[in-house]
Amino acid sequence: LIHFYKRLKMPKSKRNKVISLTRVEKKSGIETKQKVVERVRNSVDNYARIFVFKYENFRNFKMKEIRESWNHSKFFIGKNRVMAKALGNEEEEEYNENLHKVSQLLRGECGLLFTNEKTEDVLEYFQNLAEPDFARTGGVCAETVILNEGPLDDFSHAIEPQLRQLGLPTALKKGVVTLLKEHTVCRKGDVLTSEQARILKLLGKQQAEFRLRIIASWANDGSFEILDSVPADDDDDGMNDDGLDEEDDDEDQ
Repeated sequence: LIHFYKRLKMPKSKRNKVISLTRVEKKSGIETKQKVVERVRNSVDNYARIFVFKYENFRNFKMKEIRESWNHSKFFIGKNRVMAKALGNEEEEEYNENLHKVSQLLRGECGLLFTNEKTEDVLEYFQNLAEPDFARTGGVCAETVILNEGPLDDFSHAIEPQLRQLGLPTALKKGVVTLLKEHTVCRKGDVLTSEQARILKLLGKQQAEFRLRIIASWANDGSFEILDSVPADDDDDGMNDDGLDEEDDDEDQ
């Protein structure tokens, strides 16, 4: 019995331990930034023109479509300070003539397009680019939306509890979703809450517009031109802390 008890108390064999032989090493921040600098400078060498753009209501899937249409060019969107460092923040350190002027515009929600396309073709494409989409939390209401008292025929009875959770004064009357009183979803200029954004989407009201607005151009002869008014942005450094907002941070197109 004593021998049996000891066998029960024996420690678990270490032979049963599963040891992973793979190890994923995180890229160092400096190494990643240096690769961005190299890619930006290679693009300066290989493309005739750079365009600085501001984006509004950024959407990854829409940007992917543009990259596919412009696969002959390269887009950089992300760490503004890293891109500015690659180009040169001051005249004495700029990578090519007048590139420090491009760097000075890399503030807030912006990016760079490197291309060999003509300026007039670039401007025509992006001036006509406007993709409607649903506004998100924190977006600005583009127009006042007021729902009148009465039946909401576009909604099935199953969604009525969700509408109430979102703040709409609704009830089921004979199986029909009904608004018990007039309700203002949002007013023009309001910063949208998550509930307001959700209601607008359920109503099918698209109040956002994805745009890329070209604000300046640079050519490899050193010429630089402001093409549109430059908004006073805060010192936001872009949307991605690790490099560029590119698909899996691989090629920049």
